[in-house]
Amino acid sequence: MPVRIQTHDFDLAVEVAQLRAGDTEVGAVTSFVGTVRDLNDGSQVSEMTLEHYPGMTEKALENIILQAKERWEIRNALIIHRVGSLLPNDQIMMVAVTSKHRREAFAACEFMMDYLKTAAPFWKKEQTPEGARWVDARVSDDAAMARWQKK
Repeated sequence: MPVRIQTHDFDLAVEVAQLRAGDTEVGAVTSFVGTVRDLNDGSQVSEMTLEHYPGMTEKALENIILQAKERWEIRNALIIHRVGSLLPNDQIMMVAVTSKHRREAFAACEFMMDYLKTAAPFWKKEQTPEGARWVDARVSDDAAMARWQKK
């Protein structure tokens, strides 16, 4: 599956090895791993809880991989996103892309990351000393996503 939503952690090296296994045309692999920060918007974060709509979330992420494959010549892609309660320094998600050449892999990976930060159907709640708060996309995240809009 090109998309997995899970509560348990993942091993980037294992996932990338499986993604490129047996494909001798792969000349480039890019990956990104997002982690829980202990400080956000000036407050200490002791925990982050991620929620999603099962079924809908997977379809949305599969669609973004299809869009990336339409835009760039990539061989394969994988998105893993965790849900549930996570602590600072825990891995939240990963995106990996294989292609013949690095430019396509970098662009597709960045495109998928921008989508995940702004439009993917996940809801994040942080626990801080001031109480619980929902996390919204930043203006800079929205600006990054806007550059991918087809004209």
